[in-house]
Amino acid sequence: MIIRLDMQSDLPIYTQLMNQIIEGIASGELKPGEDLPSVRSLASDIGVNLHTINKAYTLLKQEGFIQIHRQKGVVVNPEGMPGITPEYEQKQAEQLRPMIAEAICRSVDKEHLLQIVESLYDDILHGEKENA
Repeated sequence: MIIRLDMQSDLPIYTQLMNQIIEGIASGELKPGEDLPSVRSLASDIGVNLHTINKAYTLLKQEGFIQIHRQKGVVVNPEGMPGITPEYEQKQAEQLRPMIAEAICRSVDKEHLLQIVESLYDDILHGEKENA
């Protein structure tokens, strides 16, 4: 999996890394039980502080996407991904609400917004990357 970070982005690097790993899992590019690079190795490969990688991995572990073993290292959760919980639904609503509000302010109608969401959903499932 190729990690692409935008060092000029307002989005923190650890968040960009988390998002890319989650997208890799969602697209099937990263399989359950698959090894991920160690904190030190990934930090060295992409040229960021190891604490940044550690923060991303810790948050991914807390959310159930990866497991961290002292002997085995970091792996995509072999037991499958976390399911829908009320906390997850609340988090999604909190993240989507401002995006939807902005779309309304920009006169994006509901059907067009749903088309955008559907297109992104399909792109991720088919492992395609949006060219931004």
